[in-house]
Amino acid sequence: MTGLIAETTLGKLRGGSLNGVHSFKGIAYGGSTAGEARFQPPSKPGSWAGVKDALGLGHQAPQPERPIRPANAWIRDTTPNGEDCLVLNVYTPAVNDSGNRPVMVWMHGGGYFTGSGGATGLDGSNLARHGDVVVVTLNHRLNAFGYNFLSEFGDDRFADAGNAGMLDIVAALEWVRDNIGNFGGDAGNVTIFGQSGGGSKVAVLMTMPSAKGLFHKAVMQSSSSHLQLATKETASRAAGQLLNELGLRDASALQQASSDKMLEGYAAAVAANYGNDSFRPVVDGRSILNHPFDLDSPDLASDIPLLIGSCETEKSFYDIVLDPAKLPLSDDELHAQVKRFVGIDERKTSELIADYTARRGDISGRDLFNVLSSDHMYRRNAIEAAEIKSKQGGAPAYLYEFTWKTPALGGMLKTPHTLCIPFVFGNVEIAREFTGAGPEQAALMKTVMETWLTFARTGNPNNARLPDWTPYDATDRTTMIFDNECNAVKDPKQQDRLTINACPKFISDMQWSSAA
Repeated sequence: MTGLIAETTLGKLRGGSLNGVHSFKGIAYGGSTAGEARFQPPSKPGSWAGVKDALGLGHQAPQPERPIRPANAWIRDTTPNGEDCLVLNVYTPAVNDSGNRPVMVWMHGGGYFTGSGGATGLDGSNLARHGDVVVVTLNHRLNAFGYNFLSEFGDDRFADAGNAGMLDIVAALEWVRDNIGNFGGDAGNVTIFGQSGGGSKVAVLMTMPSAKGLFHKAVMQSSSSHLQLATKETASRAAGQLLNELGLRDASALQQASSDKMLEGYAAAVAANYGNDSFRPVVDGRSILNHPFDLDSPDLASDIPLLIGSCETEKSFYDIVLDPAKLPLSDDELHAQVKRFVGIDERKTSELIADYTARRGDISGRDLFNVLSSDHMYRRNAIEAAEIKSKQGGAPAYLYEFTWKTPALGGMLKTPHTLCIPFVFGNVEIAREFTGAGPEQAALMKTVMETWLTFARTGNPNNARLPDWTPYDATDRTTMIFDNECNAVKDPKQQDRLTINACPKFISDMQWSSAA
């Protein structure tokens, strides 16, 4: 690995080069958020003289620990946590060449409470090399550090605390606008893309006036919470619970608490709210004026093409952290879990289970729960967002469903949450404990990569590896099915869609809902 130097508005950076891709890691796009900067909008980092090394990842944002298993190690960043966490990573085929390449900026998953852009499976080298694009990943403030609505508990200095994490992302996009040209990218052709909580962040950015013009295309993968953000009421209640748990009275005192105490208080506040996590973006009337995809509000993203979809059994991801002996579900356990998850009465639960079972024949209770709950939590919201986007009459929406089934872990998983990511990034080999590896994986990876890359270049995902894919509308509901054989299907699994739409909407504030 040899060094290569690129100029930024603040100074020169030395990156690394490997196999035709140059990487610049741990680049500060904002100052430290510790101490008096906690809960404040992001500040500009300082400039420097000479050449600064950009060879290693920066801090993750402070966050709770999550279990690491062989199957999910590829999506876990093991670098230290810290409040000096406003950093990004750039992967590019060339620097200083006026390349004007499409730029793809990744929003990491983990809901709004965990995650990082520095996981090994998010290394953008293969995507940059294969597609001749510039890939950017980033970290930003999370949980009670990034989404703590303190307006009732402090002075005007804390007016933006409820959306500090989203303001961080806007600052990162501003860095891209101001600097990416020297890294071979085109600031006029930026695609934001993300999975799970990252997909929700994409939706939020589409509502933010400060983000307008900083991106030009959007991809939302496996998002469950993009239709409803926190309200001032729920967010203020969460902030008050945090203060109570820490025995503090106001925002100024909260700035002095240690990171560990903050995380302890955050976990206790979520538990006190029956597991509902309202430390998430809030419609505050300042940074965010309305919920995403609100037909009654101004459409700031009318010119932004959208690629959106989900995996068939998203919820099977959570099986990998369970004791395999507990995986089978008896009929009574299945009934109880569906009733709790969907929020319906005994009779409707029985009818819902019978309806889904009738179209699937011999299916285990665990698999049935994963299909049904994934439809309720993910697929339904993706369909609704695509439908609203099409009704707005601006740029198109393209809907997909990922149905390819991983053979990893003895078939315990099917099409789980996060499965799309290694195929998009070209990192199936890195994630082989999760995806398996072989000709099937390699072929599908090429198809998925080319689809995302084509969309990033043009705003239209159609390419030679796919059948014709028309934009989504409520008439024919064309959906691209990604599998060993990809097909564009009109209104796939229509009866499932109609059945699940008759259920109460998923409550998106559950902490475990975006635990990838």
